[in-house]
Amino acid sequence: MKLSFSAQDEAFRQEVAGWLQANLTGEFAQLKFRGGPGDEHMFQAERQQWERKLAQGGWTCVGWPKQYGGRGCSIEQQVIFFEEYARAGGPGRVGHIGEGLAGPTIIAFGTDAQKQKYLPGIVAGTELWCQGYSEPGAGSDLANVKTRARFDAQKNKWLLNGQKVWTSLAHEADYIFVIARTDPESSAHKGLGFFLLKMDQPGITVRPIQQITGTCEFNEVFFDDAECAADDIVGKPGDGWKVAMGLLGFERGVSTLGQQMQFQNELNEIIAVAKQNGADKNPVLRQRIAKAHAELKIMRYNSLRMLSGQSGSDGSLQKEALIYKLFWATWHRDLGELAMDVMGPESQILEAEPYQLNRLQALYLFTRSDTIYGGTNQIQRNIIAERGLGMPKEPRG
Repeated sequence: MKLSFSAQDEAFRQEVAGWLQANLTGEFAQLKFRGGPGDEHMFQAERQQWERKLAQGGWTCVGWPKQYGGRGCSIEQQVIFFEEYARAGGPGRVGHIGEGLAGPTIIAFGTDAQKQKYLPGIVAGTELWCQGYSEPGAGSDLANVKTRARFDAQKNKWLLNGQKVWTSLAHEADYIFVIARTDPESSAHKGLGFFLLKMDQPGITVRPIQQITGTCEFNEVFFDDAECAADDIVGKPGDGWKVAMGLLGFERGVSTLGQQMQFQNELNEIIAVAKQNGADKNPVLRQRIAKAHAELKIMRYNSLRMLSGQSGSDGSLQKEALIYKLFWATWHRDLGELAMDVMGPESQILEAEPYQLNRLQALYLFTRSDTIYGGTNQIQRNIIAERGLGMPKEPRG
């Protein structure tokens, strides 16, 4: 693990912390520590305004090259930014899919015209994105997508038909990137395309999915001859899998350290409750809290190792990155259960609908999904076995 922080990096840390302290005040003070797991529905308009505030201060897309509107920060400085943002209680980012996924993918694989068209709105915090990957029959198995894209030469556009599901923030997003099958005769990872579509058009319908928390953070998205300009396919038809795998590498980037700081904030809240209600005197709960603390440190060290290494020559993920999703999802699910046990039996009792969940109750309910979305734990174990350990592929019927 080579990652370390220089005196210049520590000065940057003070700059980040100082700006956040000065600006998470007044109308934005109410946003501190809000908008996390199970809380994404809170302060939606205010958090969009905060996104624009970040942009005005030059604090969006800090790791992007300067030529595309970023700060060109080093890996170390990006780590510092995400850590200090979470430490200061910065609210959940509504622009994270554009900044962390769509933007880097367009920078890496897109044309100059695509970069000029889409990157400025992401940097300015004025255009939000969502991700069109999962489908009813292809959640963790991305290569099994059925959504199709056919090129209409007369219109000079791609027309998409199909359905995506579990699409976070689709009800707020301005744009969506979509994996769709360009060759109807293809199968698995072949014959796919990676498309950039405007959400506000007649061919796209968004239907909210109510979660167990009572909120609707994600959605179903239906495509009925939804139009995509001819030059808004990233790469060539058939390159969709390569682009999609490149995007997954960005997903396991420096923002993971910020995610872990948010986890630390949640653990700190659980510890505070334990001290307040006496649960800290229970030896079993003390042991579980200590275990959560130790495993969170392990998660951090693995991420630092992951960030200081190199990807494969074919763009494949490092082995350190292969284990990350399984580790954090399982840990976070267990943290939700720990929160409920620390609060005690009364935490399971609510008066009546509409249920007024506290943040730890909402955390518990939300974390049930962590081991499912973004690749189920079962699929993650297959990936580790096959790609990381070189074991034979799972037999298929």
